Amino acid sequence: MNHRLLISAVLLQLFVSASAANFTDGESTLRLRTPNGDMCGQLIQPAGYSCTEHAIETTDGYLLALQRVSSRNRNITLNRGPPVLLQHGLFMGGDCWFLNSPEDSLGFILADQGFDVWVGNVRGTFWSHGHVSLSEDDKEFWDWSWQELALYDLAGMISHIYSATKSKVFLVGHSQGTIMSLAALSQPNIVKMVEAAALLCPISYLDHVTAPLVHKMVTLHIDQMIVAMGIHQLNFRSEFLINLLDSLCADLLHCDNMLSSITGDNCCFNDSRIEYYLGYEPHPSSAKNLRHLFQMIRKGTFAKYDYGTFKNLQLYGQASPPVFDLSLIPDALPMWMGYGGLDGLADVDDMQHTLKELVCKTELLYLENYGHIDFLLSVRAKEDVYDHIIGFFRSLLGQSSSA
Repeated sequence: MNHRLLISAVLLQLFVSASAANFTDGESTLRLRTPNGDMCGQLIQPAGYSCTEHAIETTDGYLLALQRVSSRNRNITLNRGPPVLLQHGLFMGGDCWFLNSPEDSLGFILADQGFDVWVGNVRGTFWSHGHVSLSEDDKEFWDWSWQELALYDLAGMISHIYSATKSKVFLVGHSQGTIMSLAALSQPNIVKMVEAAALLCPISYLDHVTAPLVHKMVTLHIDQMIVAMGIHQLNFRSEFLINLLDSLCADLLHCDNMLSSITGDNCCFNDSRIEYYLGYEPHPSSAKNLRHLFQMIRKGTFAKYDYGTFKNLQLYGQASPPVFDLSLIPDALPMWMGYGGLDGLADVDDMQHTLKELVCKTELLYLENYGHIDFLLSVRAKEDVYDHIIGFFRSLLGQSSSA
């Protein structure tokens, strides 16, 4: 395989969670600003919402940003409801919950419904704050996968919110945020701080992914090649990768069909806002994280990172990486899941596999015409999805689903 094909495959994976991009005359819409400053001041407060910045340190030294968002209605703000943590997916940050209008974005909607909204940002994202001793230029800084995001980042955020509010947390995740959530909820020390979970495009198994380009990258072992090349950070805002992407789209790829080729079709994605979305997304992730996700596809398991037999024995005490046992999620934990018939990543067959292993009672919303991005950015998501989540949460509180 030549270098050009390798990098093209890497760049294609960007769009699994970066939503979409149209490219015309070789000019990339990724040439928009990189987020700077803090998320509250840049995105939340200008919309009229109260927002405060919080920082936490994980047990392995990463410094994460959390935002706490309250309603525009002062009467609601003074009487905060239960805490809700929003956990973003791959190559995204906490901003993804606020990219449509206040009437259409889940973060704003939950705040206006009186919930105490907390917004998570994992290590490596633009909003988080680095590490106590490592620089982002150090390869060790990027030595993590979703395993650490679940057991350190998500665990730390939930613990912080639980301590700050003296209340169990309602957890919401999308895509990789659901992988993190399901892994974390299988841990007794974490799940005891969670009141309920609502998962959008839930993933624990990936062996039925239908996206052809993802299949191609897995078959070619692109993830292993990236690591072999010494690439540890996947940051698609570097000038080199932007210029290369421009060239590839002009010469080799049909970039106008990229989103549907990788995520499946999306019925209700607002493509008129693509340039605005790309002002915030994508965020960096690690090459190791990509490799862990590809391991899931190849092996059909929901397990920790596979280092190979020798290192597995050293780290885990067994030849194969330990699985995350979904049956350990308590049967008393209320769970809600929304999934779509067009989703090429969170496949319906894999969803059924997940449900068979769960012992907790799960409320389901299946939308046949919804794809992977629709659950986050559909112009109809409030009526189709978010009202159901709010109704689910309020039913646990013994409240009406109306504001």
